[in-house]
Amino acid sequence: MAWTAWRGVAQPHVALAYGVLIALGEAARRTPRGAGAGARETAPVGSAGTLAYALLGEVGGEPASHGAAQVVAVVLGATLAGAVGRPPALDRLARRVLNAAFAAVCFQPLHGCAPSPSYPLLLLLLLALTALCDAVLAAALARSRTGGGPYGPLLREELRALPGVGSAIGAGGVVMALAVAAAGLWALPVFCLPLLVTQLSVHRYEAVCATRRQTIASLARATEIAGYTRPGHARRVATLGRAVGRELGLSGADLTVVEHAALMHDIGQLSLPVPVPAGATEPLPTEERRRIALLGGAVVRRTGVPPDVVLVVERQADPYRDQPLTARIVRTVNAYDDLAGDPACGPLRALERLRLATAHDHEPRVVEALAAVLARGGPAPSGP
Repeated sequence: MAWTAWRGVAQPHVALAYGVLIALGEAARRTPRGAGAGARETAPVGSAGTLAYALLGEVGGEPASHGAAQVVAVVLGATLAGAVGRPPALDRLARRVLNAAFAAVCFQPLHGCAPSPSYPLLLLLLLALTALCDAVLAAALARSRTGGGPYGPLLREELRALPGVGSAIGAGGVVMALAVAAAGLWALPVFCLPLLVTQLSVHRYEAVCATRRQTIASLARATEIAGYTRPGHARRVATLGRAVGRELGLSGADLTVVEHAALMHDIGQLSLPVPVPAGATEPLPTEERRRIALLGGAVVRRTGVPPDVVLVVERQADPYRDQPLTARIVRTVNAYDDLAGDPACGPLRALERLRLATAHDHEPRVVEALAAVLARGGPAPSGP
């Protein structure tokens, strides 16, 4: 920003137009209510405007004269201006600025080039490289937030998310850059409308997902309120199960299945006339655990959750070779929390018992992933 102020702003009317667009897009960013701290904020207009300015070569047939430093200055200033009263997360701000700098620097060799049939293809190539850069940054920041762990699964999760809203943002940015090059700045408001519709759709979808999560969390608390399970047991199993699933490289959809099934895995205990001591089902006979799992599956099926979640709840007590990986994770993590919460056992003894049961009850790969998560400071079990 200091460099831009010293050199002066090139084509100030263009910088102002894109700055206003990015600021309005940032002001319109949304976070679904009740979605939690890790929810993805949606600001497609601001992100597409950032990309469009970084890839802008012409304005109404005249060459654009701004450089990469001015792109960074405009993006940073406009983002901060649009976030007045609602400061953006520092990692999200850093991602936007670094991605703008990356795209602008890569685009510099194309400045002043005569239009050619290959020009849109070069823009698409830069778009793909910028998307890859963003995924690398997002995975690195997610790894720092979770306190370590393997980088590969986090990167794969970010890459899987690219075809969603990311494709709309990328396409919108490239189309805006091409449209402004041909028709001038009047093209900006026209091509913002599809992105506004995209933002509204994404926000409504995430609001529905947040409502579903809240409903599932409320059902999970029913066993705690009734005294059938220890306080926080379902939440600990869900949190630890998600971490183990990420350690094993599960996709975002499978991680959600693990989380929802873990929250509701003890619902079947509400059908028991006498509560299980401390809510721990692991010490029960196999047939009793299967009966509770089937009772829970019958209840969960009526809530309208996806069939994958019902399958995990119903088969959580089966031998691990007969279970999907999501059910193996829920069973192992639930057993660990039950055993580690017993003062006579404790966390270390609980892991030892899980390793001794890998011949039939617990998959060795899941147990070792659990041990790796716990070694990095996973959620600790509470006593009865």
